[in-house]
Amino acid sequence: MARRQARFTMRDLAENPWLQDHSADLWNEALGEVPRGLLSSAVRCFASNGFHATTTRDICEGVNLTPGALYVHFPAKELVLFEIIRTGHERALTHTRDPEVLASATSADRLRAIVSRHTEWHAHHHVAARVCQYELGGLTREHYDEVLELRHRTNGLFRDAVAHGVADGSFAPVDVERVTRAILSLSIDLVRWYRLEGTDSPQQLGEFYADLALAMVTRAGTAAVLD
Repeated sequence: MARRQARFTMRDLAENPWLQDHSADLWNEALGEVPRGLLSSAVRCFASNGFHATTTRDICEGVNLTPGALYVHFPAKELVLFEIIRTGHERALTHTRDPEVLASATSADRLRAIVSRHTEWHAHHHVAARVCQYELGGLTREHYDEVLELRHRTNGLFRDAVAHGVADGSFAPVDVERVTRAILSLSIDLVRWYRLEGTDSPQQLGEFYADLALAMVTRAGTAAVLD
């Protein structure tokens, strides 16, 4: 018989350093204080217990509200999840494709900046990003398709950066699709284990992953890919 995963209580969520990030900064100010608080509480609940195991009572207790308070602002729990995932993907994409980054002088500079910024964002918001990556299955088909379009745009940003470097001779003739997936995986995978109180700051991790990405597209670093 499969062992049931332990369920975190609201006290656990409040005290666990694994659940401390800057997700509260993500929400649109126009939503109001209470909806933003509900979203931040939902991030911690979904990241710890999963979307399906989280109740509306759990989310409301996180901001000291009665169970029915959520429905005043979000008619369904799935809409809370959608707001979190849509906002997270939009913010990450906007941060990564900063105009100064896209105007970088060389292909190497552009790729380094994109990878660094993408990594930094996911480290700063690693709890919300965990929900964005692992709770997609809780979305309706319509909402999933909307988020999928944002993911395609992010993938395209990275793919274009790699392809541009290959085309102008700055990078080795790598398999663009494979290398793009590998580079994206770096900053996405960190949401499983990253902690803000760890040894690497978001900026340090961003620089490190940017160096790894460049190694993937140099001749020395891609010998195995080309064989």
